[in-house]
Amino acid sequence: MTEPTHLPFANAEAVASYAEGPPRMVPGWADMVRMTDILLAERVPRDGRVLVVGAGGGLELKRFAQKHSEWSFEGVDPSRPMLDLASATLGPLGARVHLHEGHVDDASDGPFDGATCLLTLHFVEIEERRRMLAQIRRRLRPGAPFVVAHLSVPEVESERQIWLNRYAAFAVSSGVEPSKAEAAAKAVGERLSIVSPQRDEEMLREAGFSDVACFYAGLAFRGWVAVA
Repeated sequence: MTEPTHLPFANAEAVASYAEGPPRMVPGWADMVRMTDILLAERVPRDGRVLVVGAGGGLELKRFAQKHSEWSFEGVDPSRPMLDLASATLGPLGARVHLHEGHVDDASDGPFDGATCLLTLHFVEIEERRRMLAQIRRRLRPGAPFVVAHLSVPEVESERQIWLNRYAAFAVSSGVEPSKAEAAAKAVGERLSIVSPQRDEEMLREAGFSDVACFYAGLAFRGWVAVA
């Protein structure tokens, strides 16, 4: 889940505490991953190959590998410490996972039977995001599912701030100190490339995906399933 290079995922403390983050910051995190698994399974064959973009940490990879004993996986992430964490998280399941240090361009050409990109694209600049989506699409078999989820809020500043405040409020309700939650929301608003749900859907279609449908909404986060 850490495709971009400007994140602090080379920091040992951040890596060590990574697994605590998504459940505390992302509403319905565990169920979102479970839904992602269900959506993949609708179209990925029993012995399918799945591409995971932003695979650092290995949380979603572990879920998929546990539920589908004949699937194989390829994961890409630019952070070596996060890939090491993914390997540790996977344990013996890692025998079916090939991890690459790098970006989606460093993945094999496939073709893959499905792909995911969870909590990653909001870190990627808009033009690079368009390119990433096109590269993911190019590696998928026709009809293969793609599941993506990340921060996505209105671009009008007043509305955007309402959703960032809600992001912080959810973190506080999860036990994060208010000052840290507010600082996180401020950093999200200033540093991340967040676009509206409408623009997110447009970019998926521009990359060549069809049947784009929202399957998840958790305050400031949205998730879509699309077909290559």
